Formats: sequence, structure tokens, C-alpha cells
Amino acid sequence: MIIIRRLLILCLLIPVICRSAEIHHIKIDGAINPVSSEYLSRAIERAESEHAALLIVEMDTPGGLMTSMRKMVKEMLSAEVPIAVYVSPSGARAGSAGVFITLAAHIAVMAPGTNIGAAHPVNMGGQMDSTMNKKVTNDAVAFARSIAAQRGRNEDWAEAAVRESASITANDALEKSVIDIIASDYDELIDKINGRKVQLPDEEVTLQLDDYSITFYDMDWRQRILNTISDPNIAYILLMLGMYGLLFELYNPGAIFPGVIGGICLILALFAMHTLPVNYAGLLLIILAVILFILEIKIVSYGGLTLGGIISLLLGSIMLYKGVSIPEVRVSWSVLIPTVAATSLFFIIAIGFGAKAQIRKPTYGRESLIGREAKVVKELKPEGLVKISGELWRAVGDAEYEKGETLIVKDVKDMQLVVGKKEVKS
Repeated sequence: MIIIRRLLILCLLIPVICRSAEIHHIKIDGAINPVSSEYLSRAIERAESEHAALLIVEMDTPGGLMTSMRKMVKEMLSAEVPIAVYVSPSGARAGSAGVFITLAAHIAVMAPGTNIGAAHPVNMGGQMDSTMNKKVTNDAVAFARSIAAQRGRNEDWAEAAVRESASITANDALEKSVIDIIASDYDELIDKINGRKVQLPDEEVTLQLDDYSITFYDMDWRQRILNTISDPNIAYILLMLGMYGLLFELYNPGAIFPGVIGGICLILALFAMHTLPVNYAGLLLIILAVILFILEIKIVSYGGLTLGGIISLLLGSIMLYKGVSIPEVRVSWSVLIPTVAATSLFFIIAIGFGAKAQIRKPTYGRESLIGREAKVVKELKPEGLVKISGELWRAVGDAEYEKGETLIVKDVKDMQLVVGKKEVKS
């Protein structure tokens, strides 16, 4: 009986002994936006459903949208799986919204040569008065302190990161109890946290990571597309392509291709701008610029409307996103300047052709005949026939003219030319 009992116990223990600790890994690289929030939320759900021992969130971010960050923090604080935020590789940062996400992790880790901080809320809607700025800052401070308190981290530094935009290196962060560990790679990270106790919402667990395997999960194709077009520069380019595609379709009805491509680009741009802090004043300025360019073709303003359109386009592009002081949430100058220059050059050339067309002498119709030479082929008494460029026309003269005389067309009345001698200026 003893032997049988031991065999049964051994059979029950074999799956536990042979099973390795499953670690899930995701990577957030770039600005925090709704796609990042969805990516993290699904990773947590997957880790919980598959009973992963740990979820590692490798992060390098300059910050991003506060609304998306708050959703991510909420998911992390209520997660039923241990989460380690790893600011990596060397040279990476956890800036602005990244500070809150790092503080919310069960285990906060940074690689050597990384930094964290500068979490002061930046206004995404223009200038705030002192009262509103104070309210926004105090709200962010309270949020940061509450997260730090729940995770047992330095509340005073969390407040300084918000109020004073404090930023520190990995070594300083470890010394000030902002993070838990400094690790150069995954092996070192896992070795240092193995056996650590982590407090989950309903229980305290001990990380058993002696025999582990890491599964890397990237964004799916849909998330990658949405994350790409959510880039402010991509969204701006899509907006311009969409507007010009529809504009060309209106100028050339039936072309189809420009309209289809323009419509698709415009819809993608509108989706992207739904995830970005769009300044509608900037968007209206861009629309105004296009209207001014169109009017220049219709109205001769000697370049006045074109100049206004260029200025409007430039200002609208700069103002397109709120919070333009954040480099990652604005149109890059390397994209803005070539786009504005190319657009302006195109319309200047188009306007030049339009102006030439307006001053060019008509080549058909009544106006094209006036002033041309006509040779009499049937004497005018005072009516007869004249030839212009091989064509015969009925004509009436202001006097009688013999066959072979060369006259000038002075007017056209009821499909009949009025001709006479060319006036000689004294």
C-alpha cells in the first residue's frame, strides 16, 4: 500500500515538476494611445486565462494620452496576474504617462542607462488659466500618489515627477524606491524576482520562476495598422491626401480613382484623429487654405489668395494637434515643411497656368475672329465673301471692296463678319 501511495503522489507531482513557468511578454514602443491600451488589456486577459506566472511589459515611451494611460493603470491595478514593467533597452525612457504605468506595475524594473520622470500634465487644448492648471495638476498628483502608495513606492517622488517634472536615472530610481530592480536582460530580471511575493487583488502569490519559458506576443495586424496610422505624421499625410483626392475628383468628375483613394485616406485620417488630441481650429485653417487655393484659380487676386492659403496651411498644420509642445503629439517639421512646400508649389503652378489661360488670346469663338486678316474672294458691295485661314465667311464691309483686298475683321454679327480697312495710326 505504501508503494502504491507513493506512486500515486509521484504521478500527481510529475505534471507540476515538468511544467515550466509560463511568462508572457509584450512590448510598448512609442506614444501611449488607445491602441496601446487595447494591446495591454488583451495581454492581461490572455495571461489570466492561460494562468501565466508573469506578464512582462517591456516599455519605451515618451508619454501620450492621459485617458489611455488611466485605462491601462486601471487594468494593471485590477489584474489577476503579476505584471512587471521593464523600461528597456538602454537609452529607453518612461516619460510622462509612462511614469504612471511603471508605478502601477507589481514589479517595476529598469535597464541600466534608462530614465523615468517628467510626468507634469501638458495641456492638450491651448492655454489654461492658473485655476484650471492647478486643478489638472492636483488631480494628476493625487493619482500618482495613490498608485505609488498602493504599490509601496516613493509617494513624494511621484508627486515631484508631476509638479516639478522631476526625472531620474535607473540608479537614482532604485535608490529612491521608485522601482524595485535594475536588470540588464531577461535572465537577470527573472533571477532577481524569482521567489518574490506579489500582492494581487484577492491573494498574495510567490513567483516560482526556476524553470521558465517566455512567449512573446506582438500586436496583431489590425492593431499594427491602427497604431501606425495613429502616428500624428501619418494621420496628417492621410488627411492631406484625402482632401486633395476629393478635390481632384470634383475638378474631374468621373475620374473615380482620385475620389476613391481620397475617400479611403480621409476615413483613415478621421479614425487616426479620433485617437489624437486634434485642434479643430488647425483643421479649419487647413480647409480654409484649400478653399483659398481654389478661389485663386477662379478669381484673379494677383497672388493674394495664394499667399493667404499658404499661411493658413502652415498655421493649420502647426496647430493641428493640441499640446504641440510634446514632440510625439505634433506634426514633425520634416513632414510639415515638405508637405506645405509641395502643396504651395502645386497650386502656384496651377494658378500660373490659369493666369496664362486668362490672358491668352482666344483661339475659338467670336473673340478669336476679331482683329484677324480676311482676304476678299467675292467683292463686297457692301456684302460678299472673305477667306480666313482657308475658311469662307459671309462678310459686310464698311465700304465697297474689290476681290483680292486684305481687310481686318472688326466685329461678328449673326454669323456675318464686319470687315474694313486696318486703321493706320498717325
